[in-house]
Amino acid sequence: MGAFMLFILMLCFKIFSLPADEYDHHYYEKGLNFDKDYDREKQVSLDHAAPDIRLDGSDIHLHFREEAHGTARLVRPSSVAPDKSFVLNTDEKGQAALPLLHVPKGRWKIVLEWKSRDKKYLYEKEIDL
Repeated sequence: MGAFMLFILMLCFKIFSLPADEYDHHYYEKGLNFDKDYDREKQVSLDHAAPDIRLDGSDIHLHFREEAHGTARLVRPSSVAPDKSFVLNTDEKGQAALPLLHVPKGRWKIVLEWKSRDKKYLYEKEIDL
């Protein structure tokens, strides 16, 4: 009986000494916005509006089918700290460039959110810098 009680006490001590669970604090907000994001991603394929992304040594060159305004984010899958955000405004030819100053090499995900001709779009792609 004593060994069983000692086992239960050790188990309780071990459980309470574990670090707190890291969960997404914005889980419900993301769930509510999922349909909006899905519709914007679907709009990209319906309109064949996926931008052409080319990597240059010091820039990321984006080419859209039409003039676009919005935001571009470089998201590092391994860490949140080095994420970068850019304002996205193309010229009349639909071209824009994102500078890569102080952006570490490695795998990134580029997230483009833009509006063109009163339609909203969302496009994500993994790239290697």
